[in-house]
Amino acid sequence: MKISLIVPCYNEQEALPLFFDEVTKVMKSLSCDYEILFINDGSKDNTLNLLKDFAKCDNHITYISFARNFGKEAAMYAGFCNVSGDYVTVIDADMQHPPSLIPKMLSILQNKEYDSVAARRNTREGEPRLRSLFAKLFYKIINKISDADVVGGATDFRLMKRKMVDAIVAMSEYNRFSKGIFGWIGFKTYWLPYENIERIAGQTKWNFWNLFKYSIDGIVNFSQMPLSIASLLGVSITGISFLFVAFIIIRKLIWGDPVTGWASTMSVLLFIGGMILLCLGIIGQYIAKIYLEVKNRPHYIISESNNDKVIKIK
Repeated sequence: MKISLIVPCYNEQEALPLFFDEVTKVMKSLSCDYEILFINDGSKDNTLNLLKDFAKCDNHITYISFARNFGKEAAMYAGFCNVSGDYVTVIDADMQHPPSLIPKMLSILQNKEYDSVAARRNTREGEPRLRSLFAKLFYKIINKISDADVVGGATDFRLMKRKMVDAIVAMSEYNRFSKGIFGWIGFKTYWLPYENIERIAGQTKWNFWNLFKYSIDGIVNFSQMPLSIASLLGVSITGISFLFVAFIIIRKLIWGDPVTGWASTMSVLLFIGGMILLCLGIIGQYIAKIYLEVKNRPHYIISESNNDKVIKIK
């Protein structure tokens, strides 16, 4: 039996030594074969040099360094494509995903009929209230309008059996939203609650704007509902405009009173113009996704690794 850990890293020089000590201690306690695959996602600090040092002193360590920053989704996909374990987990280097949960996850998979064990935060203590509010709202919206089963508080930290990893690799789409992919492919998942933990060192890479863009990507990638809403708005506004025209005609015929008023006319025009731009923006999001897909560019490009067998472009 072999366990593979995928660790995406972007400017994590402060947290990596602490993470490395903790995760190796946990993995050695399991008394099974393991590999830890670090993905350097175009870091600009000393992250890559630290990974090289880890690889020199521990033959369980493999590192992959991207040619530039491709994002966490690409880093996770590169990990899934290059690990060989019977069980595979994604874990962050900032210690917000506690390595101490891995033995419990493994025990559940070995003793119960589940295909993955996913860590779920049962509290969001330490997060700004506005961010927590929007996170809860996002989970409610995406579960109502998409086929993906995205559980509130779910993280990318989960231990999966090989067949689930193979299914994820088979979904080679360029526009990736892993939380949605995990839910969409199915398989039986055990949700393991844990308390929210602050990062042990360094700065978070996820500000409010980045999280907002990520949520929009998730909705567009896994739901056609925004397009349906745009169509419904178009039909509704058209119906209202017909009623408004009929009202003007009737008023003119009965009372001989033409409808005047520059302000009301401009309000109607601005409202309709705003709805048109909103609908065009929604359609534009989907066209942009199509544009990125059809170009068929690689998800990532590897500049160097201590393993010659890695898939350098995928």
